[in-house]
Amino acid sequence: MEASLPSPSSSGFSVGPLEVHAYGLAYVAAVIVATFITVRRWEASGGSRETVYDVVMWGFPAGLIGGRLYFIVTSWSEVPQHWWGPFAVWQGGLGIWGGIAAGTAVGIWRLRRAGVPVAAFMDAAAPALLVAQSIGRMGNYFNQELFGGPTSLPWGIEISPEHRPEGYATDVTFHPTFLYEIIWNLCLAAFLVWLGGHRRIRPPGLFALYVTGYSAFRVFEELLRIDPANHIFGLRLNFFVAGVLTIVGATWIARTQGWRLNRRIRDAP
Repeated sequence: MEASLPSPSSSGFSVGPLEVHAYGLAYVAAVIVATFITVRRWEASGGSRETVYDVVMWGFPAGLIGGRLYFIVTSWSEVPQHWWGPFAVWQGGLGIWGGIAAGTAVGIWRLRRAGVPVAAFMDAAAPALLVAQSIGRMGNYFNQELFGGPTSLPWGIEISPEHRPEGYATDVTFHPTFLYEIIWNLCLAAFLVWLGGHRRIRPPGLFALYVTGYSAFRVFEELLRIDPANHIFGLRLNFFVAGVLTIVGATWIARTQGWRLNRRIRDAP
């Protein structure tokens, strides 16, 4: 067999009667790391870590609910056909768009109640969200899900027969799109940290760039992925969602940073 990346033989492990899922552990680790990064960045700007803890305490559950609702609405056929199916987040099935939207909305509500500058906090949290999403994608690796089409590239991921979509039973290695996203997210997070430290970016410019950069990559990723999804005009639903958010994010950046360009033009000799 050509060079390839192996998939885990199991999606979790047992501790007595308790089944521990790697997907769930990935999300717990994501929250812890994201909280730590945001605390460091927010305190460096003069903020209080209690504010971060409050936003996380309210925003994370809201993000889980929003992400699950988005998945249920857009991919109902993929929900386990049991009474507890809509709640089975340990089996995967969290739509990132719904999670970000709900978590951000609730976080903004908490910040406004506390009288905290919302835009500045969003910029402090943007790199942390990307890191959290990268850690969360490790759960997809253990679940053998959200991969792309067949490939013979040396970093192709081996997928067990029971996890291959219909029509790909004879294919063995696939594009590890979750790995591509992990690498992109970490690079974008590092860029946002660098940009915020070396350029004067008007808040929430970094968060707007996060939305734009992540969504733009998802446009590319959705063209590779072959997991079941609803389609519009032959393209995956999330392709259009990502495209719209890329435009929204780019417009947001232009609106928040455009005044600097205008001032330079006025001040030019």
